[in-house]
Amino acid sequence: MDGKTQLGDFLHMRRSRLRPEDVGVPTYGERRRVPGLRREELALLAGVSTSYYTRLEQGQSPSASPEVLDAIAGALRLDESERRYLHDLARAGRRRTPGRRPAPERVPDATRQLLDVLGHVPAIVLGRRTDVLAWNRPGHALFAGHLDFAAPGRPAQRPAMARLVFLDGHVRDLYADWPGKARAMVGHLRVVAAQHPEDAALHALLGELSAKSAEFASMWADHRVRACADGTYEMRHPLVGPLTVTQQTLSSARGPSVVVATTEPNSPSATALALLAQVTGESAAPGDRPSVAGRRARAHAEGD
Repeated sequence: MDGKTQLGDFLHMRRSRLRPEDVGVPTYGERRRVPGLRREELALLAGVSTSYYTRLEQGQSPSASPEVLDAIAGALRLDESERRYLHDLARAGRRRTPGRRPAPERVPDATRQLLDVLGHVPAIVLGRRTDVLAWNRPGHALFAGHLDFAAPGRPAQRPAMARLVFLDGHVRDLYADWPGKARAMVGHLRVVAAQHPEDAALHALLGELSAKSAEFASMWADHRVRACADGTYEMRHPLVGPLTVTQQTLSSARGPSVVVATTEPNSPSATALALLAQVTGESAAPGDRPSVAGRRARAHAEGD
């Protein structure tokens, strides 16, 4: 993915969504052939020349300063996540590092201990490409109970939540508002792709999803950005029925993220989640619950 092209596409898309009346630009009743602001109007709002902004949108001027980018972000009415995304795209456009496959992501021992401590709270550990690196029993049962519980421990078979959301009918049916969940996933992937433009495996995933899912391709072309830290979703679970959960992402500067699912206390959803935890706890054989030390040894042997 070319950072300069992505930067230009993002600027063009956001400019086309701004109406002149939204930003106080007079139109004097004229009829416009295309929606949104013109380049010269956006440039005036940002305090840059039209020729400079045009070169930036066309990918011919990737060296914009942070101050200029902030001015353009202000003119485009970007929120904080979108502003950071704009800066990430500009940095990606200046890099010349060829695509490469980063080292495999690992689950720190402290994170595995967190999964144990969470107990009946559904939790999954996700890498930056949404690979499921680990999950506890309730997390597996809530998000992908139709898959092999041991799959995250086998890198070649490790599921990715992005693939599941767009390409797996079971996961798609879990969400009453599947388009909302899908847009959140795409917005998150956009943020990650801008932060890691050198990640060849990530861009291979994006290419695969674009080729296999017309819905993903359409949402990706929309250039919406969302830092997917939390969200509330109505789910339709095949074992316990409908429930509403809040999915929260616990991130650290280093290592993968932990996504946990919680419900309103004393609600029907809380009852359903407790029932799911009970069912999954009873279905797990004692030998199916390896210790942290055992998981650590297995992960080392498999090159997790």
